[in-house]
Amino acid sequence: MTDNISDKDKKDWEKFVSGDEKLPNKDNKFQRKTSLKIKSIDLHGYTLDEANRSIENFITKSYEDGINKLIVVTGKGLHSQNEKDPYVSKNLSILKYSVPEFISNNQSLMKIIYEMKDAKIEDGGEGAFYILLKKNKSIK
Repeated sequence: MTDNISDKDKKDWEKFVSGDEKLPNKDNKFQRKTSLKIKSIDLHGYTLDEANRSIENFITKSYEDGINKLIVVTGKGLHSQNEKDPYVSKNLSILKYSVPEFISNNQSLMKIIYEMKDAKIEDGGEGAFYILLKKNKSIK
């Protein structure tokens, strides 16, 4: 990089810094004016194996259908039966923890997922999470 900055560049920079012009925030990719296609699944009452099979099929089918955002309701684990089994970890088999871990460890699912994050209170709060899917390029 050179230490010589042209007078024009200096003037342009001064004009930008003193002006009211704002740069667009490129981090807000999903805050476009396009509408999101949203689907949800409720895993209450599922066993761990049932939940993992269902969520894998649900994510794959949603991606194929061009869905952008998934709401996955797992519950908070308040009614989980694993509390009664002394040989099972209290947190390990609760869907709230195990389903996101299953997804994160599934390479084929992670290739089509843009982001996973906690849900807002109106969508389930602590008992749910969002999956934002990448755009399926085969859909026009």
